[in-house]
Formats: sequence, C-alpha cells, structure tokens
Amino acid sequence: MKEIKKLTQAGILIALGVVCSTLAIPLGLAKVYPVQHFINVLAGVTLGPAYAVSMAFVTSLIRFFIGTGTMLAFPGSMCGAFLSGFLYKHTKKVSLAYLGEVVGTGIFGAILAYPIAALIMSRDAALFGFIAPFGLSSITGATISLLLIIAFRRIKTLKEWSQ
Repeated sequence: MKEIKKLTQAGILIALGVVCSTLAIPLGLAKVYPVQHFINVLAGVTLGPAYAVSMAFVTSLIRFFIGTGTMLAFPGSMCGAFLSGFLYKHTKKVSLAYLGEVVGTGIFGAILAYPIAALIMSRDAALFGFIAPFGLSSITGATISLLLIIAFRRIKTLKEWSQ
C-alpha cells in the first residue's frame, strides 16, 4: 500500500511538472522556469532520491516529446533531484536538500548540458554558459519549495507526504 501511495504522489508531481513547465517568472532581464526545481526538492524530501531522479527523467521525457522541453532538461533536473534527495536522506536537513538542488542543477547539470548541446544538438555553447541560467532557475524553484516545506512542517502536513 505504501508503494501505491508513493507512486500516486510521484504521478501527481510529474503531472504538475509537465503542466506547469511553461510557467516563467521574470527576474530582471531573465526568465526563470522554477517548477522542475521546486518539484525536485519536494520529491527529494518526501519520496527520496530514487523517486526524485525517476520523476525528473519522466517529466523531462514527456516535456521533450510534447515540445515544451529540450534535451538539456535531462542532466539538470536529474542531477539536482539526485543530490537533493541524497543529501536529505542522509542528513534530514531541508537546507541541504535545497543546496543539493542548486549545486546539482546549477553546476553539475549545467556542465553535463554542454556536451549535449555541443555534440547531440549541434549548438554552439560555452562550457560554463549554462551555469548562470540553470543556477538562477534552480535557486528560484528550490527557494519556493523550501518555503512550502517549512510551511507544511508548521501545520504538520508534511508527515502525511513523507516516506
């Protein structure tokens, strides 16, 4: 029964990630797309790293096939989801789940996006050219999730969602 609950929660978060994937927040001269990062931290904290990575992959795959995402979503979302879930699983600190998403997506995912852009997508790209946009989006989404998780903990709702 517990696995059915986790799969249902994962399905809801994947659907939210796909439906809200075009939601952009103007931040200065840039637009950030924070929903995947928000979901990565929430999934990492409530469902664990394996579910978080799987959900990031499925969300990126669906978005790629329906044309609302690119191949660059795969490394960023999956690295962030893994590191967020891994750090939370081993420390039980939401702040480290937040940091895991930002570092995983903003640095590791951005660096892994370079060969995808250069070799597979045949696009000109700078090796560190993805760090600023990936980092800005991940900071925004992870901050939203951090605030939501803190609010859920205060009203004691998060335990119903957690592992």
